[in-house]
Amino acid sequence: MEILAFGVQSDEKPLIERAFAGHHEVRSHRCLDVFLNEDTAPIAAGYEAISTSVNCGLGHRVLQTLAAGGTQLIAQRSTGFNNIDLNVAERVGMTVARVSYYSPYSVAEFAWTLGMAVNRRIVRAATRTRDFDFRLDGLMGRDMHGRTAGVLGTGKIGEAFTRIAHGFGMNLLGWDIAENPACVELGMKYVPKERLLAESDLITLHVPLLPQTERLIDAAALRAMKDDAILVNSSRGGLIDTQALVGELREGRFTGVGLDVYEAEAGLFFLDKSLEAIEDDTLARLVTFPNVLVTSHQAYYTEDAVGQIIDATVKNVLDYRAGRRSENVLVPRS
Repeated sequence: MEILAFGVQSDEKPLIERAFAGHHEVRSHRCLDVFLNEDTAPIAAGYEAISTSVNCGLGHRVLQTLAAGGTQLIAQRSTGFNNIDLNVAERVGMTVARVSYYSPYSVAEFAWTLGMAVNRRIVRAATRTRDFDFRLDGLMGRDMHGRTAGVLGTGKIGEAFTRIAHGFGMNLLGWDIAENPACVELGMKYVPKERLLAESDLITLHVPLLPQTERLIDAAALRAMKDDAILVNSSRGGLIDTQALVGELREGRFTGVGLDVYEAEAGLFFLDKSLEAIEDDTLARLVTFPNVLVTSHQAYYTEDAVGQIIDATVKNVLDYRAGRRSENVLVPRS
């Protein structure tokens, strides 16, 4: 069995090669840094299995091309799968698997880091000191102790973030379809989304991107927040109406906004665009605000989390080969 992996970062490649080594079921594997899309899909011809990252596009045309080339398994190297048209995959007879679990601490710790970075103006301070400007003007932050953290989505990652906020002595508000007993034990109070937005000093998003959560933070939700709130999104870009966010930022609102994801990040994030003109006017405007910090979908990117993702991907491939089914399978083998 031969496997082709798309969208592989340089740090990932040796981990993938090491993980597949020694499995006789896999004759060979090939890693590409290009992302899967309509232009690159023909490269997969002849490969029974492919592995994809979250910024690969697996819509109708791509899946049709893959199926015509003989691909039967898509092993996604992420928890999210909103980039895959599962209905089409099932129709063309493909098996689709994802990674249902990896270190929640990687994302939770990064979300906290983003929040603290914008609160304490770390990027601006570091830029100043590199120019030997040691003034403190404009760098004043706030203690998080005694303030309120609002956690939208209290699954494994939300719980890990809650534990960090609890350690800092914050009051805890939560919103989810079901309460997490571990968060309740930490003192979290579950409230309607509107109340959480209105009362929280730090708001963090840890919900999946589904039709019912798309633009969960819309114009009305942004207006409901405190003028000096901190907003962090390390989940999926589509959870926030970015145009509405830019509008609020133009009004001088929010202490800080930390974004590790962006709703139109495909074709931008994970790529070097430093020598090109960015055609996305919304993103170009967003990064100019002094109280906004944008990173390129790196919250999951720790040795621990990436190692677990790759191990789970290998297991998904071997399970497919052996005819086994696990909780990672989104579309079973026909």
